[in-house]
Amino acid sequence: MSPEEYVQQKAAASGSSFYYAFLFLPRERRAAITAFYAFCREIDDVVDEVTDPGVAHTKLAWWQAEVLKAYAGTPSHPVMKALMPLAPGYQIEARHLQAVIEGCQMDLAQNRYLDFANLKTYCHLVAGIVGEVAARIFGQTEDATTAYAHKLGLAFQMTNIIRDVGEDALRGRIYLPVNEMQQFDVKAHEILKRQYSDRFSALMKFQTQRALSLYDEALDLLPEADRRSQKPGLMMASIYRTLLREIEADGYQVLHQRVSLTPLRKFWLAWKTQAFGRVV
Repeated sequence: MSPEEYVQQKAAASGSSFYYAFLFLPRERRAAITAFYAFCREIDDVVDEVTDPGVAHTKLAWWQAEVLKAYAGTPSHPVMKALMPLAPGYQIEARHLQAVIEGCQMDLAQNRYLDFANLKTYCHLVAGIVGEVAARIFGQTEDATTAYAHKLGLAFQMTNIIRDVGEDALRGRIYLPVNEMQQFDVKAHEILKRQYSDRFSALMKFQTQRALSLYDEALDLLPEADRRSQKPGLMMASIYRTLLREIEADGYQVLHQRVSLTPLRKFWLAWKTQAFGRVV
């Protein structure tokens, strides 16, 4: 298949909420965000699917070299072949791609975070930078939109962390800050064994309320001049914020299952944001 077909298949197969927001973009912007998102999926899959840490490190090192080769004019992977013709027009730089790889390298070296400040460093690399690139592709015109994109990326990543507590526990990872777990008297072994308690529910309520506040803070940072161009991000915010409320309404039952919205509901939320220009 062609590089363009490859990245399209990679993005669609993920089932991600992000994919639904891409559908409303003009063709070239959609091609750019699809290729960039496929790159992020490739890097993320190394950490999630490769069980041997040594092999995973080797694969990520290969991707670091591939990014350098691609920006030097000789991409070999279909993702980079699809992305490179579009990268200059949207100011997608090698440092952006290397930051995403660096964030995933942190996953191989670290499976606990002492506090929220440390967790934010990780989130900046795997989500804030992604938000920055996405904002450029969507059509950013104001410098202040970058701060919005970083804050929204943090909100998305915190939502992922809340949703995926159980799945991450199966891999021996806990992204909830250690000092906050101590604050609510939740022990690491309880999460790793996926044991519910009132203490766990209280901890998750705390995490959810902070994530919801991050969405509000992000939306307050978005300049009015860029509200129309940044609609895809607002669509994702609608989907992810609705997901958080579902998790909350379900009593934070995230240890034994992955709470999700149906594809039809995701599309409906994206369409409503496209039509009315506001986050639900």
